[in-house]
Amino acid sequence: MDRAGNVIRLFKPSGAGKNAAPSTLGHLENDVLEVLWARGESNVHQVAESLERSLAYTTVMTTLDRLYKKGLLKRQKIGRAFSYSPKLSRREWEQKQASDYLAAYLCGTLSGESLVSCFVDAVGRQDQSLLDELEKKIRLRREYLSEEKA
Repeated sequence: MDRAGNVIRLFKPSGAGKNAAPSTLGHLENDVLEVLWARGESNVHQVAESLERSLAYTTVMTTLDRLYKKGLLKRQKIGRAFSYSPKLSRREWEQKQASDYLAAYLCGTLSGESLVSCFVDAVGRQDQSLLDELEKKIRLRREYLSEEKA
């Protein structure tokens, strides 16, 4: 509490207001970030060529602009075109997302069910064996809690 008796929340999603949840990206935004993490600094044409699906140049350009406006990309004008690069590494982005989700849960703006779902999805994308380890730890914790109640 501060001097006026107001509760001070130490965990708050970055840039989030009272009702904000962590920002999520669409599939195309994620794909574009993956290209930039793999290639490094690239222009719209290079990103479009690197995507697994064929998209209109303007679609890729709009997606890059949106990621720039969300603060996830840096850009510099080279000739008549922009060149884009990620502001955060993949690891930094994942840490920020995890922090934002946990903060939103602790602030009450994200349900526990959503937090667990996001966590399981993220772990599952990285490492199947880690999901197995998580399941094992949950089972052990439940056994411990049942014994404690008995």
